[in-house]
Amino acid sequence: MSDEEYMKLLDVAFQKAPKLAVDVSDFKVPKIDLIVQGNKSMIRNLSTIADRARRSPEEVSRYMSKELAVPVNIEEGRLIISGKFREDELNKRIERYFEVYVICKECHKPDSHLETAGRGMFYFVCEACGARYGIKSY
Repeated sequence: MSDEEYMKLLDVAFQKAPKLAVDVSDFKVPKIDLIVQGNKSMIRNLSTIADRARRSPEEVSRYMSKELAVPVNIEEGRLIISGKFREDELNKRIERYFEVYVICKECHKPDSHLETAGRGMFYFVCEACGARYGIKSY
């Protein structure tokens, strides 16, 4: 069979093959709503961020405290961070949290939860595809 005949058969096969649907996810990492007052930064939409991540506000706040190396408090659904921080810097930290602890590396879906594995480790368990892998705790 010549190359030309092969290419014609290949074109016919592609025309008859069903079109595959592109998996488009409408999930977006929420942006923070930040207010800086004096020497404190307040994220007003902590509960929204935690809800989108399907995590508790305490888990998100613990991560932010470790990442920023500053003490944090939760008051009235807001995350109070000791120190002045820029909005873009905090948004990068939240995006990183979602990349590592919320969105599956295999199927890229946010349907997941964490299980403690001891010794500073978590098991990331994806509820969409069933992937399970170890990640370092925060």
